[in-house]
Amino acid sequence: MCRWLSTAQEVTMRHFTFTAEDLDAIRHQRYHHPHPRVQQKLEVLWLKSQGLTHQDIARLADVSRRSAQRSLDEFLDGGLQRIRRLPWKGKVNELAAHHASWEDYFLEHPPRSAREAQTAIERQTGIRRSLTQVRAFLKKGMVQIDPILGNTTVLRRPHPMRCVSIPGRLA
Repeated sequence: MCRWLSTAQEVTMRHFTFTAEDLDAIRHQRYHHPHPRVQQKLEVLWLKSQGLTHQDIARLADVSRRSAQRSLDEFLDGGLQRIRRLPWKGKVNELAAHHASWEDYFLEHPPRSAREAQTAIERQTGIRRSLTQVRAFLKKGMVQIDPILGNTTVLRRPHPMRCVSIPGRLA
């Protein structure tokens, strides 16, 4: 191997130091973090803390070498907080702003079907959603509709300030 090449590699080689707290967090969260992409980045950090080369890290973490380098760059720039950050945002749920008013409306007027709920939502807000989206919106805690019998069960989540405990009875 040429001497100038090994010297160039030594100059560009970065050294990573991981505190005991960082290693404990990485060890745990690489399997328990809710987002798989963050788990993958934490796996890259764990492998780096074990002294592996970038080539071996990329192979074992099943990422490209460049992705492994990006994860390491993120760690250098902002630590574990930067690794845990998700840079993209999903769409804003337009119906979420109406959640409280819909809960009250559907408690007073329980729909018999998802189609009836869809019509009511469109009539009052002007927002048209597919039946699947309406079912998902209703299922988040307001109304459950039995598709076969057409029975409607209104589910009201107890508000913490409205809960009153009676001695001798379960709340």
